[in-house]
Amino acid sequence: MDPPLVLTVLGLSLFGVAMIYSAGVLNEPSPVTQDIWQKQLAWLVLALMVFPLISRVSLRWLEWAALPAFVGALFLLVATLIIGTGAGTAESSKSWIALGGFRFQPAEAAKIATILVMARLLSLRKEAPQSLRDLLAPAAVVALPMGLVMLQPDLGSNMAFLGILFAMLYWSGTPLSLLILLASPGLGLILSYDTRVWSLYIVILALSLYFYRYRLYLVESVAVMLANLAAGTVALPLWNSLAQYQRNRILVFLDPGTDPLGAGWNIIQSKVAIGSGGLWGKGFTLGSQKRLAFLPEQHTDFIFSVVGEELGFLGVGLVLLALSFVLLRLVRLAAGAADPFAGLVIFGIFGAWMAHVFVNIGMTVGLVPITGIPLPFLSYGGSFLLMSWVALGIAVRVSREPPG
Repeated sequence: MDPPLVLTVLGLSLFGVAMIYSAGVLNEPSPVTQDIWQKQLAWLVLALMVFPLISRVSLRWLEWAALPAFVGALFLLVATLIIGTGAGTAESSKSWIALGGFRFQPAEAAKIATILVMARLLSLRKEAPQSLRDLLAPAAVVALPMGLVMLQPDLGSNMAFLGILFAMLYWSGTPLSLLILLASPGLGLILSYDTRVWSLYIVILALSLYFYRYRLYLVESVAVMLANLAAGTVALPLWNSLAQYQRNRILVFLDPGTDPLGAGWNIIQSKVAIGSGGLWGKGFTLGSQKRLAFLPEQHTDFIFSVVGEELGFLGVGLVLLALSFVLLRLVRLAAGAADPFAGLVIFGIFGAWMAHVFVNIGMTVGLVPITGIPLPFLSYGGSFLLMSWVALGIAVRVSREPPG
């Protein structure tokens, strides 16, 4: 059962419950956050009941169930667009399905289903992808749930799907140069903010494609170039189509001071909270930014800021060490897996969790734009916690499977 990994995750989960409790301790008590730690604890108990069951499921059964699970996940994502509801700061979105008093987020189950079907697809290949044409099928598989999640809209979950795609392609043996070409349209879109920078990028890309031509078909080189040109062309219309709050999030990422009392409030308060924690922190439940409710969504997206303010550099360091251990342990399990399907599944889970950790912590300190994405095992969120433990159960199970 890999006790070091499981016990570390259990410790993070219990620590998360404690920090969610602290996040609800305010000078002016809020009925919304007062008892959320109890709900999180209930979800953790459910997760601990499900975990031993999942960790005993046969690898061959998971392989067989990959496609049906993926189809079922797509069906739930479509249903979410029709009957879905929002919550918290995502009240206007359609990301949750509510059945009576039970609410869950289908995107979390879709991540696991996507990992399974991607592992099935890539493990059936006799050799690693060597051309962009070989990447079309895996990219299409991930694009289906990503497109449905984007319609909710939920940008944060899509970051996890991208992590799954690139992590699993890398683990399957795809050359790094191909992965860079696959990601290049996204880079072109980002660099199009400045005509001179984007023009220089296009020149460098064209030269790279020319010298890389012996590895690509002509149609692939043309497709990459056209995709990047299209990214630069649609940048301005895409910017104009964004809602004002979406534009503000990007602008305040570049300079939070442009709107300190509006869109820049979240990141400014998060930095103040983390910085004010110092070495030892202000003490459990005693964070002033938190108690005065200056921190936004302090029990979900900004739980890391609560850790920084109340437990200081020491607490932040221990959390980062624990998360790093979990991620590195997954890499070790993937490397030691005797079955290709098993290794791909484990590394797909690594990709999803790595995206969550990087984006969540990055947005709390201003390294990436703010988007709604929870921190694994610490942030409040029942379905995310449950599915994370399901993923853990799958990882420890498939890592023990003998070749066959």
